[in-house]
Amino acid sequence: MLNLRCNNRGISLVEVVIAIFLTTVGVFAVLSLQPSAWRTAARSDHMGRAAGILHKELETREACIMNACNTVTVGTATNDVLVSGEAAAQPGDATFTVTTTTTSIATDVWRVDVRVAWTGHPGIIESLVVTRQQNFTSTGCPSPAVCPP
Repeated sequence: MLNLRCNNRGISLVEVVIAIFLTTVGVFAVLSLQPSAWRTAARSDHMGRAAGILHKELETREACIMNACNTVTVGTATNDVLVSGEAAAQPGDATFTVTTTTTSIATDVWRVDVRVAWTGHPGIIESLVVTRQQNFTSTGCPSPAVCPP
């Protein structure tokens, strides 16, 4: 028969120290990723809000220009938009700078360029070519407006 030795002494102190060291290194590695995750989440939040503001601005300009009753002003306009939509900044509110440029391409054809920027970021940009639409005109032009640049 074979003579087998059995080691029933359990975990040694060295093994416990190595396990604690490896666990500590793993926890510190995970904690070091946290600040970059916060920055990425904040940037993503700002990009989403900026995209919403940009979309609304393009739709507003397009609706104004498409109506043949309205007068289109070419040029550049810059304004600040608060995310809360309030007139005054709320706690934790973010301010976006919206720059809209309207240029005439041809008769009854305009190009609208919109840039939405915020602190620390150059912003996002989108362009749209808009033409007059006869079916979009109010009957008799009851209240013509001026489309800002």
